[in-house]
Amino acid sequence: MPCQIVVGAQWGDEGKGKIVDLLSEGADLVVRYQGGANAGHTVVIAGKQFILHLLPSGILRAGKRCLLGNGVVIDPPNLFEEMAQVEDAGISLKGRLGISPAAHVTLPYHRWLEQMEETALGVGRIGTAGRAIGPTYRDKSGRMGVRLSDLMHPERLRRRVESRVKMLVDPTGQQSPPGVDVDAVVAEYVGYGRILAEYVCDVSREVNTALDQGQRVILEGAQGTMLDLDHGTYPYVTSSSTVSGGALTGVGLGPMCITGVTGVAKAYCTRVGNGPFPSELTDEVGELLRKVGAEFGSTTGRPRRCGWYDAVAVRHAVRTNGLETLGITKLDVPDGMPVLRICNAYKVDGRLLTELPYDMEDFEHAEPVYEDWPGWSTPTSGARSWDELPAEARRYLDRLSEVSGAPLALVSVGKDREATLWLRDIRFAVAGSRS
Repeated sequence: MPCQIVVGAQWGDEGKGKIVDLLSEGADLVVRYQGGANAGHTVVIAGKQFILHLLPSGILRAGKRCLLGNGVVIDPPNLFEEMAQVEDAGISLKGRLGISPAAHVTLPYHRWLEQMEETALGVGRIGTAGRAIGPTYRDKSGRMGVRLSDLMHPERLRRRVESRVKMLVDPTGQQSPPGVDVDAVVAEYVGYGRILAEYVCDVSREVNTALDQGQRVILEGAQGTMLDLDHGTYPYVTSSSTVSGGALTGVGLGPMCITGVTGVAKAYCTRVGNGPFPSELTDEVGELLRKVGAEFGSTTGRPRRCGWYDAVAVRHAVRTNGLETLGITKLDVPDGMPVLRICNAYKVDGRLLTELPYDMEDFEHAEPVYEDWPGWSTPTSGARSWDELPAEARRYLDRLSEVSGAPLALVSVGKDREATLWLRDIRFAVAGSRS
């Protein structure tokens, strides 16, 4: 029962969408296990770009069944917009999309709460994507949330919305909460429920049954390890479990079902939002990485903070996810740079640390300790095998693997599917092409 998890090994935006799309060629099911419309996975097919926020990246492969697990939070208007984008491109969703009835739903007052809370935090604000993910997950953990199944039961939905609205408090203390028209919210979301009813399915049961029947499953995460609620740079994190363990609870699987875990990292590093980022570059080199790599958030359009590869962070990801292999993306972005740097340790108050500090205040004061590696002048974008890469690029990749603690499975040198070098074939066999 082959079941692979694909996770981000940095702060998100590593290129997981492309990797999941590639792996989904030989899969039967692709399942998203956490996050919401705050995540953006970009896939380019024959020069056409798709930005997916909620739909699993496998939706772009004909015939693949794609599911949203109970760990995902659903914003119906955003989901409908995305579904329309895919169908307008001639990709049918009929019979291919399933959503857990236990997935929680983002409501209008969640967006208001997030705006008020970010304002109240001031300089300590998280820098969220503005999609109300945090308040939705908080209502879930506080047992005040609305699940997809509630949208199919108007009176139950009304009770849950009414009880939650009564507790709304403005955290800034400077203005009263706006009036929430419960009747309008209930009517709107019951309408969404009618549309989504045909997609509701028991995701845990379907995935477990598929594995029992020998089908092949990919579990797709959003964001990255360093944004995990427990294992990331708290409090500057997302509100869900982005690591591989979150796949089990976010879908409803036992650990013995998992047969492989692959992490994805860029050949450099980026971060969106606030919080510590030791290897960040605020000079012309960082600006060059941003420009060449088109490092702007696919969800918000915000410029990403750019920096050198942080091996300390990736080692943390290897350990917390149990990564067996690593995929490196955007190797083509630093083409032509004379020197590339790898952060392989931190200095904190005179101490040399080779692992992530457990105290996040230490992390905020961490200074990167770099290794310098020669760059390459020959473009990598045309390479389709290891031997076609410049020797300096091969040495750099070897070092990334060594300091990260995981063997490389693939290297991406461009946006398109074909711009990929397979070093270890972790793909499922495709009928008629591989045994």
